[in-house]
Amino acid sequence: MVRSKTGRYAAIAGAVLVTLLFLLPVIYMVSISFKLPKDIFTVPPRWLSRLTFDNYTSYFEQARILPRMVNTIIVAVGASAISMVAGSMAGYALSRMKMRGAGVVGGLILASRAVPPIALVVPLFLVARKLGLTDQYITVILAYVTFLIPYVVWLMRAFFRSLPPELEEAAMLDGCTRFGAFFRVIVPTSMTGLISTLIFCIILAWEELLFALILTNDKAVTIPVAIAGIAADTEKGGLWGPLAAVGVLTVLPVVIFALAVQKYLIKGLADGATKG
Repeated sequence: MVRSKTGRYAAIAGAVLVTLLFLLPVIYMVSISFKLPKDIFTVPPRWLSRLTFDNYTSYFEQARILPRMVNTIIVAVGASAISMVAGSMAGYALSRMKMRGAGVVGGLILASRAVPPIALVVPLFLVARKLGLTDQYITVILAYVTFLIPYVVWLMRAFFRSLPPELEEAAMLDGCTRFGAFFRVIVPTSMTGLISTLIFCIILAWEELLFALILTNDKAVTIPVAIAGIAADTEKGGLWGPLAAVGVLTVLPVVIFALAVQKYLIKGLADGATKG
């Protein structure tokens, strides 16, 4: 009994230590965002110094943080929605349909995740410029879809495989088509898996930089591009305070979103691990 309690306490202490280790950069970023420039590089570093909100106000309007945040929401939600619809249907087809070459198709979809984004962004930019679609929401959304759909396909394919095929077979015996059985039976049953996959898609789209950096200029610029612009502004000797403040404002919506939907995320992961 004593050994089991000791082991449990040791595991808890280890988990707390690892959590603090991962949170340390975030805590330091928040600390810098409230510091004066002269206090940022003091040695030894001081976590608590004179607090200021100048870092949150000085660059907020200049870098147009609020419009960039709106752009990021539009692009992330749009790309995630398209990817979820197309990817979940493709994942269902690969998990249920007995068709020749299904394994090859699945392998090619998986292999597309191995292609470096830098290899895709140049041809995408050339096509968008030829069509006059640079700096447009739809261009960035479709670019994000290229790396989100394979992710959705493989997650949902594994989740659909964990469901008994008798579910849609019973629905089709009652008169449903394959599409009807999918939307009326499989989708409601797989809601936790769909929501957890959607959460990951939104987070991936929210933090993406390369495609947005190359394909946008002003109208559709996202918040990661705005952060890169602040980091590149070296005329004032490095805007570390404003950069940390914008970083906090960027991370905060994701943290709030994750906390709001964490029960769906945990339930979806647990269902995916226990079904089948």
